[in-house]
Amino acid sequence: MKRALIVIDVQREYFEGALPVRHPEGHLEKILNVMDAAHDANVPTVVVRHHQPDPESPIFCKGSDLWQLHEQVESRPRDIIIDKQLPGSFTNTQLDSFLKEREIDTVCVTGYMTQVCCDTTARQAMHLGYSVEFLNDATGTLDVENKAGSVSAEELHRSILVAQQMFISDVIDSKTWIERIS
Repeated sequence: MKRALIVIDVQREYFEGALPVRHPEGHLEKILNVMDAAHDANVPTVVVRHHQPDPESPIFCKGSDLWQLHEQVESRPRDIIIDKQLPGSFTNTQLDSFLKEREIDTVCVTGYMTQVCCDTTARQAMHLGYSVEFLNDATGTLDVENKAGSVSAEELHRSILVAQQMFISDVIDSKTWIERIS
């Protein structure tokens, strides 16, 4: 297997903004650990950053303070930053060509939010022929309430992990992934 790590949307919006990620506990620490391990093992690291198409958007407004990467992610080594405007990291980006140029066949998904950008990116990767590893403790989400109902962060996270494991991803923890690349 030739792997790449995809770190999705670890931006200040999820820490200081309107969408505070709260589950699972220690999510940022785990993301930073896998980034460090990937660097040590020469696994290419792709950092993905989201912005809304509307320049007046109250969230993920390109260039705003809360759009910026979390400072601990910003300060770590990476091979490329990819900007996206939709949940899937492959849509209208150079991600697929970056991976193909390096003959990557397996991607590891980490970051935010479990049920939106992480889930969509994992599904896209599988559709494109990549094997997918989805880190259960290095992805995260928050409680959600909307006109369809409400769900706790724990329930939402768990349900996406179970769905991912059915046909799409190998759902593992960060410790297992680090052992795999060591």
